[in-house]
Amino acid sequence: MLNHSLWITGRKIATLAASLGIAASAALAQQPANPLSDGLKRLYMGNRNNIVRTAEKMPEENYGMRPGSQQEVRTFGQQVGHVARYNFLWCSQAKGEKNPAADRNPETLATKAELIKALNDAFTYCDEAYNSLTDASAAETIDITQESGRQARVLRMFLLTLNYGHNNEIYGSMVSYLRQKDIVPPASEPRPAGKKQ
Repeated sequence: MLNHSLWITGRKIATLAASLGIAASAALAQQPANPLSDGLKRLYMGNRNNIVRTAEKMPEENYGMRPGSQQEVRTFGQQVGHVARYNFLWCSQAKGEKNPAADRNPETLATKAELIKALNDAFTYCDEAYNSLTDASAAETIDITQESGRQARVLRMFLLTLNYGHNNEIYGSMVSYLRQKDIVPPASEPRPAGKKQ
């Protein structure tokens, strides 16, 4: 009787272990192949869309405004150009290419149309850097030249995370310009009922 009970208990344990193994295998199979780089891509795309929509929402007559009287603070239009400038810079380095906008500074553009075009061009250029990113390529060390001219070796993921973080920082600044004009920023717009945030 004791041996039979142990056999039944052992069989239950073996069945449970097999079931857990199958469940674990199924869970692992559902995990994305590149969770880190896929997560960064999603963050970048959400922020990218907010910045473009912010630039579109601001009326052209407010592109020259500053949030205060300090002349060293960028105008709204310069903020848009600043995002474009650094997306070209950091994404070209992440891609191992020459910066296609190295000979021009989008921050000096004058009109809303020119600035939005530069912004969209920069994001389109950057999209390829993020879309081709895998966890393996993210962990690769790349050589970059900083604005100071200093050479540095960084992980590709570091550079693209820096770009995303910088975009997010500038979006936060751009929001204050919209709020001063009683314009609701894109990330604060009401969501349709039932839509996930």
